[in-house]
Amino acid sequence: MIHVCSLARLYATVEETRARHVVTLLRLSDRVQWPQHIAPDNHLILSVDDIVAAADGFTVPAEEHVGRLIDFARGWDRSTPMVVHCFAGISRSTGAAFVAACALNPKRDERDIARAIRDASPTAQPNARIVGIADRLLERDGRMVRAVEDLGPGEIASEGHPFRLDLD
Repeated sequence: MIHVCSLARLYATVEETRARHVVTLLRLSDRVQWPQHIAPDNHLILSVDDIVAAADGFTVPAEEHVGRLIDFARGWDRSTPMVVHCFAGISRSTGAAFVAACALNPKRDERDIARAIRDASPTAQPNARIVGIADRLLERDGRMVRAVEDLGPGEIASEGHPFRLDLD
């Protein structure tokens, strides 16, 4: 299973879930101290901002980032949970969790995965750029994009509700 949270909830979530794999989506990741018991090979850091189009001074999620995320998810042995987080736990992390679930379940309906995310967290609003790139890389023919669009916006919040996404 995948647990999604904000940076503020990272340490508690890793401890509570006994996770051994972490995905971090933060551009300024060098300013944060990471859980010491997570092996470097089990920690993917994607230094991106929560944006959907290029902007001066920001790092837009790109194919290279999403490709690394897909590879990391596929390399995860699932013996312990994975924690995915960004700063607020609303957009980048929910988008990455959606991508990982789709990559690990190529036959599962994208709408079912998106609905599971919304049911688990009313604040979830998967980053459209991350989802769009993954849709192309995973050859989902626009189904991932449509599934997230159909969710509509999440509830407005400064920090997302932490949640668990079951993969099966």
